[in-house]
Amino acid sequence: MSETGQRNDPFPQFNFLVEIDGINRAGFMECSGLSTETDVVEYREGADIPTSMRKLKGIDKFNPITLKGGMLQDISLWNWRKQIINGQVERKSADIILLNERRDEVLRWRLREAWIRKWEGGPFNAKTNDVLVETVEIVHEGMEIV
Repeated sequence: MSETGQRNDPFPQFNFLVEIDGINRAGFMECSGLSTETDVVEYREGADIPTSMRKLKGIDKFNPITLKGGMLQDISLWNWRKQIINGQVERKSADIILLNERRDEVLRWRLREAWIRKWEGGPFNAKTNDVLVETVEIVHEGMEIV
């Protein structure tokens, strides 16, 4: 408990929204890849201890975001991907928004210069009654929490 007597529990992972250029795209059941890393460049000067390497900052990397959701009649994600296939890479901003139990926004990850690298529909399987899943992989050039 905090000093005010209120609990400070972690947020559940199921309550999130995705907005692409300000348009709320509901229906995603999974979002993964919210991560960033920095390469390490090892360097040693002649005067350094022979068994020691300096660790310098290298290139920052922002990993692809994978979104999975039930396939809808809305084909806006496919149309965006089709533009890219046709050589027109339209970069967009995208936000992943975490909501609390009251569906109030508590955190927002903003992706910069995003575009769909991969689109996948299916699989189809006549032996189950599972929902048909659409998967998109979005690459981007930067992420921040706003």
